[in-house]
Amino acid sequence: MKDGPNIAAVAALLGDPARANMLTALMHGRALTATELAQEAGVMLSTASGHLGKLQDAGIVDTEKQGRHRYFRLSVPMSPASSKA
Repeated sequence: MKDGPNIAAVAALLGDPARANMLTALMHGRALTATELAQEAGVMLSTASGHLGKLQDAGIVDTEKQGRHRYFRLSVPMSPASSKA
């Protein structure tokens, strides 16, 4: 099998309506808390946390801690040109 991104795995993550709603909310560029993303997805906080864990494991979202809160944002892969220092 060829090496490279596993499109099927990413598609499976995006195929879940709750995760798709969370990612859509993050596409506006703002970092949001799990509570805010749960509201956007229409799910309980515990369910949202599970979805966010899967998205983070896949490298689709990153977290940033500020005080007691963790904010989620879309991951931005570095291009080869920007990774050369």
